[in-house]
Amino acid sequence: MHLYKRKKNNYRLFSITIICTVFIFSSFGCRHERDDKYSEHEEYQQPNIIFILTDDLGYGDVGVIFQNQRAVQGKPHHKTPHFDQLAGDGMLLTRHYAGAPVCAPSRASLLQGVHQGHANVRNNQFDKALSDNHNLATVLKQAGYTTGIIGKWGLQGTDGDSPEEWEAYPTKRGFDYFFGQVRHYDGHNHYPAHEVAQRSKMEIYSGTEEISNQLRGVYTTDLFTAMAKKWITDHRQDDPDQPFFLYLAYDTPHAGLEIAPSPYPEGSGMDGGVQWIGEQDKFINTADETIDDYFHPDYLGLDWPITQKRHASMVRRIDDGVGDLMQLLRDLEIGDNTIVVFTSDNGPHRESYGYGEFDPTFFESFGPLDGIKRDVWEGGIRVPTIVHWPGRIPSGTQNDTPSGFHDWLPTFTDLAGVPAPARTDGVSLLPILTGEEEETPGIVYIEYFVNIKQREYPQFKISRQGQSRKEMQVLYKDGYKGVRYDIQSAADDFHIYDTLEDPGERKDLAGSNEYFQDLQKRMKEKVLRLRRPDSSAARPYDDMPVPSLEVSKELEKGLNYHVYEAVTPWTPDIRSLRMPPVVSGISEGFDIGIRTRDNDIVIEYSGIINVPQTGQYSFQLQTDSGAVLRIHEATVIDADKGYHRESIATSRILLEEGYHPIRLTYARSDARSPLLELQWSGPGFTGESVDVERLYH
Repeated sequence: MHLYKRKKNNYRLFSITIICTVFIFSSFGCRHERDDKYSEHEEYQQPNIIFILTDDLGYGDVGVIFQNQRAVQGKPHHKTPHFDQLAGDGMLLTRHYAGAPVCAPSRASLLQGVHQGHANVRNNQFDKALSDNHNLATVLKQAGYTTGIIGKWGLQGTDGDSPEEWEAYPTKRGFDYFFGQVRHYDGHNHYPAHEVAQRSKMEIYSGTEEISNQLRGVYTTDLFTAMAKKWITDHRQDDPDQPFFLYLAYDTPHAGLEIAPSPYPEGSGMDGGVQWIGEQDKFINTADETIDDYFHPDYLGLDWPITQKRHASMVRRIDDGVGDLMQLLRDLEIGDNTIVVFTSDNGPHRESYGYGEFDPTFFESFGPLDGIKRDVWEGGIRVPTIVHWPGRIPSGTQNDTPSGFHDWLPTFTDLAGVPAPARTDGVSLLPILTGEEEETPGIVYIEYFVNIKQREYPQFKISRQGQSRKEMQVLYKDGYKGVRYDIQSAADDFHIYDTLEDPGERKDLAGSNEYFQDLQKRMKEKVLRLRRPDSSAARPYDDMPVPSLEVSKELEKGLNYHVYEAVTPWTPDIRSLRMPPVVSGISEGFDIGIRTRDNDIVIEYSGIINVPQTGQYSFQLQTDSGAVLRIHEATVIDADKGYHRESIATSRILLEEGYHPIRLTYARSDARSPLLELQWSGPGFTGESVDVERLYH
């Protein structure tokens, strides 16, 4: 019996369906025709996109999610009026998950559009270089957007000490503009020109220039808000017809617990709020001779611990900044064509860095959940998420479909009218956001290791207090969350929860009936089928073969194929092409003779490969333009961005004897000699073409 229950939003509103028979990438300044139930020929305008990421803001730190409830109960609470207004005018995603329970891997999954089973930054690999592959900035830049990042980066690479030397400086990863902190550590001091408790002065870069010596009295929350306002305003004046993507990554309310130097300026938007000035020691209008001493008046006279007043004031400052920014969009008359996403990189922290004892228990920043930063219980990974787009996203709504950071890349390419790269693990959230009936099923998957025990907070389930974390893993399947802590082997059981009805994860459903016994088995198989091992983040289940399928019906020889005539700048995710195939059929193997033309064509082959015996298999792929190979849901070969024509891409995977789903997506953009060859090696054989006798559908 299928027990999955999910609330459905009973509304339909403006449907954003971009249907293009040909994607035009040679002139990205163009506008795409939109086909929906209201208009057949109205011109579609690519929306501006702003992604606001806070650092360590807990799920329960937002008023409309939890703090307002505490107010009604007469408990200590802090206020977020602008976050609440944003939610009132947009949609809350109530089960949206960060890429990981700590910042660097979480941000890597966000930017790359892949979950932690495929991301190149995992565990606690702070400052590791983001791989040179498709990401939010590169795909939107190719789609005609100007791209900017303001705030915290932390993915530049550990080699070198300057923008020229850092391998993955933001402007080397698709961003046209960068202003902010490069290193992870730089985000630990919110007054970069000053020494503060337990932290020395830090660096801030504007482009490739280090400018911290100009920032006397400047608080980073205000600084990043002011620079975002300036960047948007300048772009609106200089190139009003070009859409923009802004990744605004605040470094607060992460510790240290520094607060602003002065009250938030009156007003907001173009004529008020924080403003860029650009002068030495007066870089923005809130720069002050004294620093770190402004408590919000709502909290100043309350009988609270000083650290909690600091936390509340820090959150309120971000809230003021977001309200200021939203007013700017209205002032510039671009609010209706700008989608704004507001969220956090992981659960709440407990650090103060020299300001005294601090825990997220006073305000219950984790909300009704267990877990904090570095946990994969809900409080560590479920993040407050608000999406705002006037006239497109219904006001005052919420959706509880499980979704994750890796879904934003295909969502934004969908908005931009271009296909998502085939390597993405995400799905577009537009059907959820706009109220369309059909949602493409997505996946939530997280893996993480830290050798620290969980906090012994009285709000948490007794059995979890002080438990060992170490290897952790999360998977959603059939709408249920499977979670494992301190994993010793692939045989370890998952705890299974219905987080819709039981957000605190109090009732473990594992083994409770025959359905959940079967779900346990399927979860254990699924996590081996959707990820790839990474030697820099070894797991205790890395040496397990990928389980084969149990095939219950007779298979037929050959592969399914679908041919699309589409101009694409990369090998696309077929689900995002928004067009039907021009021809479909059955092919004996990976035969490119089925193509309908020689250029601007995409072919997807899918079926089942029969693996003769359990062991390591090496796949070698050679092609003319680009191709991506998946077995089950694991990306085995990514011969797309950076792939050189006719070079050999190779990868190994440990497979169990039996049947395995295989999918190869091939894309070519020119009329040069077509080439697509897939070979494999395994126990007892080397370098053979995949035998058509082993391919089924």
